Amino acid sequence: MSDNVVSRRGFLRASAGATAAAGAATATAGTAAAQSEMAEFTELEGVDGGTEDLRGESEVTVEVGASGNGGNVAFSPAGIWIDPGTTVIWEWTGEGGDHNVVTTDGPASLESEQTGEAGFTYEFEFTEEHAGITNYQCDPHAQLGMLGAVAVGDDVPTVETGGGGGSGGPPQIPNSAKTLGIATFFAMVSTLSFAFFFIKYGGDYETE
Repeated sequence: MSDNVVSRRGFLRASAGATAAAGAATATAGTAAAQSEMAEFTELEGVDGGTEDLRGESEVTVEVGASGNGGNVAFSPAGIWIDPGTTVIWEWTGEGGDHNVVTTDGPASLESEQTGEAGFTYEFEFTEEHAGITNYQCDPHAQLGMLGAVAVGDDVPTVETGGGGGSGGPPQIPNSAKTLGIATFFAMVSTLSFAFFFIKYGGDYETE
């Protein structure tokens, strides 16, 4: 077989590999961007309880008195992202002493009874007027890190991460932009791979 001829099967294998690489990079970029966005939506560093994107749910439950912060003094999940119209139910585990849910800042006014009764619940429906981030705490255990936050709607401000974010520092590149750049790079590589085969082999394929 001439050096200027490449089998159709070989070309298709190379093309499929390049396309798969580009597709995988794009999928990874989307996932990484979503994770980054979720991690940045609220300042809950050092707070046990985790953060969950619960958009699409009409009703969600947050445990009060969950394990964390050195005892049963955590909300779980501590940070939630929901749609307007979602009802949040805080449910007491009965662990960690008396707890309550009280707004520290934000558009929603949360104020529950302070109790340690297992099974006690406090409900609040977040509407369009509560769009943004509402931070709250358990008054008796706030100093231990029993803090929480509810982000409502898609237009939620994010928190800049990384150093150099102060005035006079270099601009911060969003993680979503970085991952999109990686995906674009792999897509360019796949395109160049196709061009390489056409230029080198002149488009001649061995017919099998």
